[in-house]
Parts: sequence; structure tokens; C-alpha cells
Amino acid sequence: MSAAAVIDGQRALGFDLEAWSRVRLAQVEHALSQWVTAEVAQGLDHGAPAALVDAMRYAVLDGGKRLRPLLVLAAHEATSQSSAGDHPQAALRAACAVELIHAYSLVHDDMPCMDNDVLRRGKATVHIKFGEAGALLAGDALQALAFELLTPPDDGVPATVQARLCGLLARAAGSAGMAGGQAIDLASVGMALNERQLREMHQLKTGALLQGSVMMGAYCGAPDARALDALARYGAAIGLAFQVVDDILDVTADSATLGKTAGKDADHAKPTYVSVMGLSASQDYAQQLLVQSLAALDASGLGCTQALRGLANAVVHRAS
Repeated sequence: MSAAAVIDGQRALGFDLEAWSRVRLAQVEHALSQWVTAEVAQGLDHGAPAALVDAMRYAVLDGGKRLRPLLVLAAHEATSQSSAGDHPQAALRAACAVELIHAYSLVHDDMPCMDNDVLRRGKATVHIKFGEAGALLAGDALQALAFELLTPPDDGVPATVQARLCGLLARAAGSAGMAGGQAIDLASVGMALNERQLREMHQLKTGALLQGSVMMGAYCGAPDARALDALARYGAAIGLAFQVVDDILDVTADSATLGKTAGKDADHAKPTYVSVMGLSASQDYAQQLLVQSLAALDASGLGCTQALRGLANAVVHRAS
């Protein structure tokens, strides 16, 4: 099924994913542009160095699917209520924070000491444009800024919510999440992993931050235990599905479509779902994960899950 077919299907069900996404993406883009600036640091008499801010803005603005921010906002909408337990401003900050973490990870992953890539989001990678030291510092600064956004001193976000969001993001990005998965990935080059080992690696490298995005959005609302459990399962399924589809696209799409170098996994002898399971089985697995994600939403007890359903379909049926 094509991405257009997914959107048409959502419209037939009375939900326009494209229109929903357009509004939320505009909010996220505006907020990122406002917050990734030289003046963002609190309590300083002077701003950050202009060259560093330029590299940060180059890394995070005007590109990317923004899937993680959309998941934050969709999960918040699914769990939000008109009560003191609902924090929409925290959800927007969480959406931007998770995108900053994602952007920092791409900056570092593309560097010569990691994947040594020259193309990202259809343009030169940060280290190609700003140098290796500039890219390293830009990634470091984006990571720090993510947690600064989650802890505003005067934005009406309770300290308990701030702490919860910081903990979720730290775990998703750290040694038991994204960074740990990347370490396993680098150590697995040229090795023959089985499907279980591959799944465990990608549950950390890719899945943890996607699942974390869902959970951060949920905690900005007012979820019950049943909803939290179901959303955790939803996030785990689409987090893994995203990587399975990424591996499929690496061998079926070209660089212009992907906005990054196609075929690099095979060139670098990295284990992928296609190399371990084959193309057809990988495509079937992606569909199975989609079914699992939608079943989790069915079991959540939540009434406003159209956006989460649409995003799950978009993850599996995307072309880039």
C-alpha cells in the first residue's frame, strides 16, 4: 500500500492524517525555530557562539519526518482531559526535546568515527558543512538543549512532570536505549546476527526513542494504568516496525528518495532485517508489527487514537 493510499484510507474513516499532521508540524517547526537560538540559555548575559548555533539549526530545522514529535502530540491528545492533569505546553516542549535528541544522534552517527556518511535529509551532513569538531559540539549542545526545554522555570509545567519527562527521555536516549543500541550496532559490523539479536539491538537503537516519544506524550495527559501499558506496547511495535521498514528501503529505494545514502548497510556489512530474514519476510514482519500496534490501541480504552493509528500506518507504508 502506498503512503497516498494510507492517507486516503484515513480520510475514508473520517480522519485526515495529512491535515492533522500539517497543523502539528507547523507548531513544532515554529517552536524549534524559536528555541534553537543563541538566546535560549537561561540566566546568561550573552548568547551561544553564532557558529555553534548555526550548526545546531542546520542539524534540526527544515528537514526530517518529525515522526517523534508527532507521536508525542498524538499520544498526548489520546490521553488528554480537561483537568489539572493535562499539560499541553509540556507536550509541545517534549515534542521538540525528542526531536533535538534525534537530531543530535544523527549528527554523531554520520561522523567518520561512526557511519561516515555525507548525505542526510537531502543535504550535506553536519560534519561535512561545519567540520568534525563543529558537528561534535553541535550534537552535544542539541542534547543538552533537549533537557533544558523540558525544565522551564516559568511555563506552568509542574516539577513532577518535568522530572518524569526528563527520566523518560534520558532512558530512551542513553546506554539502555539509543546509545546502547548504536554501540551494539557498531560492534556487530561483519557479524552474523540471528533475528532475536537483531531485534534486541534495534529495540534499543531505534525503538527506544520512538516508544519513549509515545510515553512522554502520554504522561503529559492523564492516562490510567491500562492506557499506559497499551501505549507502551504500541510504541514498541511501531519502534521496531520503523527499523524493519528502514532496512527494506535501504535496498529498495534510491538516495534521492531517501534523502540519505541508499545501500550503505550492505556496503558496511551491517546486519539488517533484509540480510537476516530476506526481503519478503521483512515486509511481512512489518505488517505483523502494524497489526500488533493497532491491537494495542484497541486494548487501550482510549477513544481518541485516530492520529496514533494513522502514524502507525504511515510508518509501515512510507516510501522514505
